[in-house]
Amino acid sequence: MPAPLGSPTLVLIPTAVERRRIEDHGSLESASALISLCGFGPIAAAARTAELLATLRPARVLLVGICGTFDAERLPVGSAVEFDAVAIEGIGAGEGATLMGPTAMGFPQWPGGEAGDSQPIHDRIVLAGRSALADASALRDPARAALLLTTCAASASPEQAALRRARFPEALAEDMEGFAVALACALAEVPLSIVRGVSNVVGDRDPANWRIPSALGAARLCALEVLRSSAIARAPDRV
Repeated sequence: MPAPLGSPTLVLIPTAVERRRIEDHGSLESASALISLCGFGPIAAAARTAELLATLRPARVLLVGICGTFDAERLPVGSAVEFDAVAIEGIGAGEGATLMGPTAMGFPQWPGGEAGDSQPIHDRIVLAGRSALADASALRDPARAALLLTTCAASASPEQAALRRARFPEALAEDMEGFAVALACALAEVPLSIVRGVSNVVGDRDPANWRIPSALGAARLCALEVLRSSAIARAPDRV
């Protein structure tokens, strides 16, 4: 039975296709979670997430879907991972090798200092569920953090993927919604977890090489672990 308003966890899935493929492996439904689509791409995801946060007032959010991997050895196709932080590429001036992001331009996407915000947001957000990595320097060490790179359009070639990885060398994977959902959650002061299943190598646009069903099966199992961990953390101490 779906949870009422103010339930502990809001589970967001970008597309109806991803939701159906997850449900092929079993349900994510529980008494402590509401499940909703957030939309495809960063604009729809940010707008829909902000609307749902204001309407449903969840205590936390979990984003689940697919991604491409930058490192098929460390993060193989068909596997899934919970990310520590998220970044965005494509905001700023120019394109390709000449792109200048918010930090280089001196224009944060959100200035901070309002409604309890303490820090400006440029092009990276450490996820609240991974607050042990709040030291930004940790995000530059691939051995210590899993960074998800959000883009407005998926990499169309290995060359474009390499260019983006050169700009964010610690990025493990690419998606199109993570940073947008993270920004909405940060502004609403709602903790966010992101779980993505790896459907393909970034830049490989041949569907014959994609593994969407297995990726979302792995993502579902990882998401269930996150939901269980959240439930345990919320449980009152036993006498």
